[in-house]
Amino acid sequence: MIKFGTGGFRAIIAEDFTRENLEFISLALVRIIKRDMKQSLPVVIGYDRRFLSDLASKWMACVFAAEGIKVNLIDYDAPTPLIMYEVMKENAAYGMAVTASHNPARYNGVKVFTSGGRDATETVTNDIEAQIALISKSDIRSMEYSRAIASGLITVINPQNSYIDSILKIIDSETIKNKNLKILLDPMYGVSKTTLQTILLTCRCQVDVIHDRHDTLFGGRLPSPNSSTLYHLSQLVVQGGYDMGIATDGDADRIGLIDSSGTFIHPNDILVLLYFYLHEFKGWKGDVVRNIATTHCLDRMAAAFGEKCHEVPVGFKHISSKMLETDALIGGESSGGLTVRGHIQGKDGVYAGSLLVEMMSVIGKPLNEILKDIHTKYGSFLMDEFDCLMTGERKLELSNLLFREKQIPEFPWAIDKISYLDGCKIYFKDGGWVICRFSGTEPVLRIFSEMPSLEDAKSVINTFRSFLQL
Repeated sequence: MIKFGTGGFRAIIAEDFTRENLEFISLALVRIIKRDMKQSLPVVIGYDRRFLSDLASKWMACVFAAEGIKVNLIDYDAPTPLIMYEVMKENAAYGMAVTASHNPARYNGVKVFTSGGRDATETVTNDIEAQIALISKSDIRSMEYSRAIASGLITVINPQNSYIDSILKIIDSETIKNKNLKILLDPMYGVSKTTLQTILLTCRCQVDVIHDRHDTLFGGRLPSPNSSTLYHLSQLVVQGGYDMGIATDGDADRIGLIDSSGTFIHPNDILVLLYFYLHEFKGWKGDVVRNIATTHCLDRMAAAFGEKCHEVPVGFKHISSKMLETDALIGGESSGGLTVRGHIQGKDGVYAGSLLVEMMSVIGKPLNEILKDIHTKYGSFLMDEFDCLMTGERKLELSNLLFREKQIPEFPWAIDKISYLDGCKIYFKDGGWVICRFSGTEPVLRIFSEMPSLEDAKSVINTFRSFLQL
């Protein structure tokens, strides 16, 4: 089974993440390229540090080469946003990144990008799946890698400098240089070290790095920058007197943030910080786009700015599409992914980290003080979340209950409306909300709630858990 979810194709290594399945995906894309008469354009392929990622990128490249499609291969572990940037810069037909992003180490996968460096839409991934259904194993051809290199069908490229320079051209390097900030980076054994460290060193920051060796098991942790995985970074920020700690997930498209007191800054607040900074200090105007499980503080800020907040389903492809449609300034999600107009049309932890350093340099206050000022002005709601592994049988049972029968718990808060745009989201009249949905990348049920107090958010989630017998 080859199915694309909210973050591309992901599967357990040696189960569904196999050479054969990667070759099926590659040939499906070859047929789409030839059908759409795009064979004169290259395909950009890159990979992260996961087990088999480097080999997998070559397996795929060799299928394209055998079909006469030119591949530009980034043959070193690279951030996913760097790969997306190269797709945009080259006006490539498509791009592919071998990664499973923030998933556990036993997973790997493939993200597909379309011209402009955007995440492939459902229309594109549905097309790939339809083409796969028409392919048999005997259709697969693969050219020997050395022969493909010699023939020019595969070209090894290194776009790292142009990607780094593109970010340095956008950020206020001179202001950062004058602040001499001390920053601790945690790539979480992923791929952001060289790019983000180079940017910050160029801006004369003092930079130290932890967890930067190549470890396909990610140090035994989930390579996702959240409050539970960044405890070591938090401790070291305080012990070393750093101004901030910045973490990125396995492929560097998501960001985590620790302030100088060692406090984890929730990704919701990262979005709030950057929207406020870009609008009020840089003078950049525009709407904001968030997914359905992200803070409504953005809605209140947008209204105060005379702009609009757009709500979309989970999956960054929905955010980038809506941003393109509305010319929005910023878009993001509560899991740490965001992008800003004028850069790539996909999430980028490296760029986000650079902007946060600029923001702190320009405003001249610690992160927690900036955030306190924003919450005083626009209000503060707090989020809690709950994840639960789901078997196929139990998932079907709960899907029927929530989405067919449309049953919901009884809450002590008045309900304003209910949405089934993506999962089941209940909006309360006091401005709080709760959403229950199945992950598009893992066999997990997720419940998020944002309420006026953390106690209320936990209570809402516990009510939903009791209702679902979780």
